[in-house]
Amino acid sequence: MRQRTRFPHLPRGERPSQSPGMPKAVALVWALLILNTLGSTGATTVIPIPRSVIQLVTMGSLVLAFCVALALNARLRIRPSAYLLLLSILVVLSLMASLNLEVGYGALFRCFRFGLFVSTLWLLTRWWDGGIRLVRHHIRTYSAVLLTVVIGLAASPGIALAEEYGGRLTGTIWPLTPPQVGQYSAVVIGLTLLLWLGGELDRLNALIVIVPSIGILLLTHTRTATLGLVAGVLIALLSLWMSSARARKVFAGVALIGAVSTVVLGSLLQAWFLRGQSSENFSSLTGRAKVWDALLSDPRTLGEYVFGVGLTNKSYIGLPIDNSWLAVYHEQGYVGIAIVAAFMLVLIVVAALRPPSLARACAIFLIIYCVSASYTEAGLGDASPYLLHLALAASLLVRVPVTENKYIPAKEPV
Repeated sequence: MRQRTRFPHLPRGERPSQSPGMPKAVALVWALLILNTLGSTGATTVIPIPRSVIQLVTMGSLVLAFCVALALNARLRIRPSAYLLLLSILVVLSLMASLNLEVGYGALFRCFRFGLFVSTLWLLTRWWDGGIRLVRHHIRTYSAVLLTVVIGLAASPGIALAEEYGGRLTGTIWPLTPPQVGQYSAVVIGLTLLLWLGGELDRLNALIVIVPSIGILLLTHTRTATLGLVAGVLIALLSLWMSSARARKVFAGVALIGAVSTVVLGSLLQAWFLRGQSSENFSSLTGRAKVWDALLSDPRTLGEYVFGVGLTNKSYIGLPIDNSWLAVYHEQGYVGIAIVAAFMLVLIVVAALRPPSLARACAIFLIIYCVSASYTEAGLGDASPYLLHLALAASLLVRVPVTENKYIPAKEPV
């Protein structure tokens, strides 16, 4: 007997879908894109890996992802995407700004990587159908990354919780910083919760993924990821308020737990957020504000104001910028900021106009998370996990004709 969907009131063409035509190799391409965005810097690894080897692996994964995607889509059948169109314009702008070599030849290499990243996403649009299959691939791949973090913690707790990062959890199999680990765990928690809420995942499998991920997030002491998770989940639940009784119950439960935790565990929560920092250090966002002030006060030419200095390693005077909007201002100027604001606005407006569905809720979660994280993390102007999260959101917001959208409900493990 065929299972009923959680959204029976929606037209069949508007329900969450899982296209049976998506090749299994698409999961490989998606995993390779995630591997490319893991980066090559971070904590000390249990087994020392030369940075050149890590860079070779990450860049090689992107080239391989492009080649596999091209083999899968040899006829270059793509779907129109305002998000990717604006990203493509941003690639051209980045190349124009980098040609003056103000920040060295590395800028041109980063432009090549950015262009290959966007080109691979274009090739994958053939299978963007508003379904949740890519969501499952996203969760599985990041869960595998988190598994390496857990293995590293078990193998060498002293390195994984090194004092260099204030005792925060890092990746020691693959070099990952605490903010990276926190980001991946937060995204896994949010998407898995929504899949369970939408009836696409049973409770046991959801708990197997969510509970360890919460523990990892707490050990990273990452405030940005935690706040982004809470904001994203709450707004995603609100988007399902009128269509799902379970969403209303979960929202009420989350609100109640949050209120009780704030009252009962207020001092512990405050200590967790402060991470042993002084009030001055906390108010300056761990020194970020000083870098931002120096960046904004630095005199620039008219061309640098408009087009930026070209792609860098997201640092200024040797210190990380840690703000997506200021990083874009530095690298791609005011034009870059306008482009980034445009594709964020496009995603927000399209998500607001779509009817309630599980796919829409997942997209809203990812968009809100990226917006929240953009204040203290860089990544909206170059190939990064944030652009990959937004690409997933864009794939979930695609409107597919009824004849193309064959809904196959399934409760399968992540």
